Amino acid sequence: MSSPTSPTAPIGVGFIGLSASGGWAARAHLPALAAVPGYEVRALSASSPASAKAAGEKYDIPLAFGSAEELVRCDEVDLVVVTVKVPHHRELVLAALEAGKMVFSEWPLGNGLAEAEELAAVAEAKGIRTFVGLQARSAPPVRYVRDLIADGYVGEVLSTSLIASGLGWGAEFAPGGEYLLDRANGATLLTIPFGHTIDAVTMALGEFTGLEATLATRRPQVRNAATGQLVPMTAPDQVAVSGVLEGGAVASVHFRGGASRATNFHWEINGTDGDLLLTGGSGHLQFGQVTVHGAQGEDTELKELPVPSSYSSVVRLATSGTEVWYPVAHAYDQIRADLAAGTHHAPDFAHAARRHRLLDRVERAAASS
Repeated sequence: MSSPTSPTAPIGVGFIGLSASGGWAARAHLPALAAVPGYEVRALSASSPASAKAAGEKYDIPLAFGSAEELVRCDEVDLVVVTVKVPHHRELVLAALEAGKMVFSEWPLGNGLAEAEELAAVAEAKGIRTFVGLQARSAPPVRYVRDLIADGYVGEVLSTSLIASGLGWGAEFAPGGEYLLDRANGATLLTIPFGHTIDAVTMALGEFTGLEATLATRRPQVRNAATGQLVPMTAPDQVAVSGVLEGGAVASVHFRGGASRATNFHWEINGTDGDLLLTGGSGHLQFGQVTVHGAQGEDTELKELPVPSSYSSVVRLATSGTEVWYPVAHAYDQIRADLAAGTHHAPDFAHAARRHRLLDRVERAAASS
């Protein structure tokens, strides 16, 4: 397994999917890595030598390869970060694993459960450390709420209700976002915002022991915001899941495509001794842009509960804590700590496969309802 040469050596990062034209890797991963000590971005690969050269020059990355195969064989790379579209995850992650490299894959890990389980099995068989981009669980507000619940702030959790908007999968889509509309591509309202958010919900409150679900595509045609052209959408724009969590709490979760004029993120946790509420502007909890409110005991009005500074470990860059890369930085911070201490707190491919199994349960429950 490739690893830094010593416990204090920086982790050499190589990107598959960092483009000169921008995208999630440039928007989130690069500033996150800049904020966390112990990493060096050393390499990238692109679909052609020319596009790799352009990205390398733009981001000042010394090694720019025209193929992923060259990158995964590079001795300077310890950790391969895969940030391409979901249908390409399997082939690129497998290439990195075959080369013996540690891998950080964006979420979803695979296009469906079978791919996720295959990748998790290969990583386990080879004994390679892996990580998956389920960074909502790393966001300071989410970790704070998890600890409040564990410490008894609400007493016994009786129920939880969550309603959220996906922003995407609405009446219009932005240019370049058409691939998200096709359910077969595995990048949907269910797998992305619902998947990220439900991972955080289950971290705080426990897994589903039973569930019922409804998936629907209420807008079978949506409009290209730039051209006005109508195109088909087969991905669901309504995801409704209800069930019982470990410990007996009743859960109700509803994600809607697009944005609402009323509520775009409202997560309520009700207990015998108190209540918690998280609010925000979208259902993408992985961005970490939420405010925590609570009340307990004799209090009858919710009040804001500022997240203690101890939950914000990333201080290398000036930040308001609301940037979309902030939870990603905390995820990288946990990965670095795990590799240094030999621990396994950051979500890995085995965890990703478990989360894919929950999404598969939702799909099967919806199909049978």
